[in-house]
Amino acid sequence: MKNFNKNNKERVEVMALFGYEMTPCQPLTFRRRGESEIEVTELLATQIRFVGGVALHIFDVLVGKEQMRLEFNSRDLSWSLT
Repeated sequence: MKNFNKNNKERVEVMALFGYEMTPCQPLTFRRRGESEIEVTELLATQIRFVGGVALHIFDVLVGKEQMRLEFNSRDLSWSLT
């Protein structure tokens, strides 16, 4: 993937649905800098990882036929594509 920084994370803007049925958060679309909106085809898995007192909400998603991972940082409320 292009535009990755040294941490292999790229900041993205995400449109997500919160508080829907049994899934508290579901990413619907995301946008990389300078690109058009990309639709999430399917939510494959979710997990929460605690790193240094910060909860990272991790979403494995399918975009078309490509698998990607989105992370939501609960401290600074940012989304990243990893």
